[in-house]
Amino acid sequence: MLRQPKADFGTCFVELRQETADDWWEVEALYDLSFAPGREALSSYRLRDDVAPVAGLCIVARDPDGILGGVIRYWPVSIGGHNALLLGPIAVHPTRQGEGLGGALMRDSLIRAGDAGWARVLLVGDAPYYGKFGFSKLDHVHMPPPTNPDRVLGLPLQPGAWDGVAGLVEKAG
Repeated sequence: MLRQPKADFGTCFVELRQETADDWWEVEALYDLSFAPGREALSSYRLRDDVAPVAGLCIVARDPDGILGGVIRYWPVSIGGHNALLLGPIAVHPTRQGEGLGGALMRDSLIRAGDAGWARVLLVGDAPYYGKFGFSKLDHVHMPPPTNPDRVLGLPLQPGAWDGVAGLVEKAG
């Protein structure tokens, strides 16, 4: 797994670092570029309303010239009284896709999450892609409608972290 602050992508190095307030506008512009209009109407965004992201896990990837190549964010949620991280959104600039930058952001941020003591991560996404990182379908965890239940995926960061965890995903207290 990636533990270095810089990742080698062929001839280009990318620095992975914590997102700062100065990154906000550029990160939001990348999300707007990467996702369809109305992305904030998705049910996962209702879980983020008025909740601060987990700052230490919101990571940006910049090349040596400071150009933003990708970003990942995490949010605290609760499932039946159990804390979890909601991963997303993750985005890679269209000109940087296919270079492994999204995978580097995933691996780096998941290591940081585990190191910070988080036990479990949840996301809404495509199982074939996220399965490469160890995510699998969560049968007893439900996102607010209208989320497709086949897209609710989880990853344990500690052994047995999803055992006995069931119910509706809610905003963190």
